[in-house]
Amino acid sequence: MSDHLSMRPPRRVCLSARLQIALVALNRWYAVGLLLCLPACSRVGEESAAEVVAELPVIDASLLTVEMQSWPKTVRSHGSLVADEAAVVGSRLEGRVEDVYVDLGDTVKAGAPLVTLSQAQFTLKVAQAEAQLLQTRSAVGLNDGEPVSQLNPENSPPVLEQKALWNEARANVERAMQLRDRNSITVADFEQVAATAAVTEARYKSALNSVREKIALIGVREAELSLAREELNDTVIRVPFDGLIQQKQVSAGTYVRIGDSIATVVRTDVLRFRGTIPERHALSLTKGQSVELQIESVPAPVSVRVTRISPALDLLSRSLLFEAVVENSDGGLRSGLFAEATVVIDSQSQAIVIPQSALSEFAGAEKVWKVVDGKCREQAVLAGERRGQLVEILEGLESGDVVLQDAALGKPALIRMPVKLDETLESSRLSNRSTDKSSDPGGLPSAISSITEPPEPTEDEKPTANGVKSAAVQSGAKESGSEAASSENSE
Repeated sequence: MSDHLSMRPPRRVCLSARLQIALVALNRWYAVGLLLCLPACSRVGEESAAEVVAELPVIDASLLTVEMQSWPKTVRSHGSLVADEAAVVGSRLEGRVEDVYVDLGDTVKAGAPLVTLSQAQFTLKVAQAEAQLLQTRSAVGLNDGEPVSQLNPENSPPVLEQKALWNEARANVERAMQLRDRNSITVADFEQVAATAAVTEARYKSALNSVREKIALIGVREAELSLAREELNDTVIRVPFDGLIQQKQVSAGTYVRIGDSIATVVRTDVLRFRGTIPERHALSLTKGQSVELQIESVPAPVSVRVTRISPALDLLSRSLLFEAVVENSDGGLRSGLFAEATVVIDSQSQAIVIPQSALSEFAGAEKVWKVVDGKCREQAVLAGERRGQLVEILEGLESGDVVLQDAALGKPALIRMPVKLDETLESSRLSNRSTDKSSDPGGLPSAISSITEPPEPTEDEKPTANGVKSAAVQSGAKESGSEAASSENSE
């Protein structure tokens, strides 16, 4: 029993050693198998990649090299056309309307009558003022038609009368003085004669002042007559300037008070576009900048310039008001029309621009088909402002990138490239710059890019209906691949 127990540990050691030897041998055979399989697997991977590349379709498409071009920075604004001048004509008098000479839309000239008020009362006021003036002139001896400037107060009848009495009193004083010297007159009589002379002198001066007062009163009466005549003239309300009748507020028989509106007159041979721009562009706006107006119901845009700028921003909307003059000598436009303005605030700005056809949009995503090393792949971009058939690209493309001109043809494929791409692009760019914009294919400006047309494919290289090469080309490629593989095996 003791011998049996003493033999167990050596048996365990022997089993462990055998297991380790078997594991080592198995690892060696596994490593040898991996080494033998690696060349075969690498050849299979290379053949699979070659087959994937060979399966890419080859397409023929026009290419476009994007470049920086002039893209003026603009700001859009909305506003309306307003009349150059607008006046609400009111009444300066109170009275009843007798006649109305205009109506809505009439063309009027400056000074033409609009309405006439009742004139009976004002005619009587003129007659009264004329009579008072004639009375005042007669008091100083002025005949009708004689100017006041020719009247000498010393020669007026009242003054001449008092002057004669004063002269007589002075002569009496001189005789009284001679009699007093001879003691032929009493002192009381002499003082009475002297007092009479003083009274006549005072009356003379009073008559002179009275005449001067009446001369001044003549001026007052003349002013009153002028006011009466002006009121009579104001009974006919006239047009202040050449224009059109926008609104008529009264009719015959209407009683108007001072300040009541009679009609609204506007001048539309020159209109003003009034728009606003956001606060962030306020400092970039200056007089003389170009503005393109797209007026409602007018097909062609109108080019104008900024003529007036408000000195302060609107505190509620945080926007700046500006005006642009629009010529309307033919009367084709109407005040109040809505217009959308595009203000050029930086004419020297540049940007990357591509045609609309080169941009693909789906489910809010924007992309182009970019060509790199002859392969066409998707490139996500961020589009900016659109102008006609051109689109500004803010992100995703750089100057010199090549894209498909028609994004509808884009798909993962090989592009049939010319032998010398750079020379072809350069020659195309030079030819585009030398031609007029109107003759450019697709209506693109010459500065935008250069278009590369692929060469005509040969019969063997033409893609089939499913977008792959012909069977002859593919079979040739497979045969060459099998020959290469056999040569490797033989080596």
